[in-house]
Amino acid sequence: MTTKHEIEQTKQWLEQIIIGLNFCPFAKKEFVNQTIYYHASDKTQLKSALVEFLAQCHYLQDQPEVETSLLIYEQGFRDFNRFLDLVDEANEIIVQYGFEGIFQVATFHPEYCFADADYDDASNFTNRSPYPTLHLIREQSMERVLSVYKNPETIPENNIALAEKKGANYFQTLLKQIKNSP
Repeated sequence: MTTKHEIEQTKQWLEQIIIGLNFCPFAKKEFVNQTIYYHASDKTQLKSALVEFLAQCHYLQDQPEVETSLLIYEQGFRDFNRFLDLVDEANEIIVQYGFEGIFQVATFHPEYCFADADYDDASNFTNRSPYPTLHLIREQSMERVLSVYKNPETIPENNIALAEKKGANYFQTLLKQIKNSP
């Protein structure tokens, strides 16, 4: 597989699931405007992945025309618990390097499982993606969008309700099609 392949599959996932099912009502604008930066990473070790994550923070800081960044791990962090370690450390980087209040991290993973859910629950598919992914979000932009969105606090529960209505098999099939796409 090439880097471009992982990025294309991630774009398909965004278009078909995240935007297509309106899991993130803010994603479509950035997707259409092409203000999402996609970075495919070959890092598999925590330390080198964190150095790369910090570089992505600086990249986003230096590129005001880029709204958000997706750091896609091609081979690394397939184990969900290891990915959660990466997430914890990435959040510490945000604080340690003065990006708190500027950026926040959202997480997606092929094996994503909410703490209070069974692994096979459809609700987990609101955060399941083709590859382990860290989503770096500008807090100021998120605040601006949330201020005009009616009842933003209902987004997660609405997403879970829709995921449960669609069922786990629906998402498994769709993600398999995306991963098998040329």
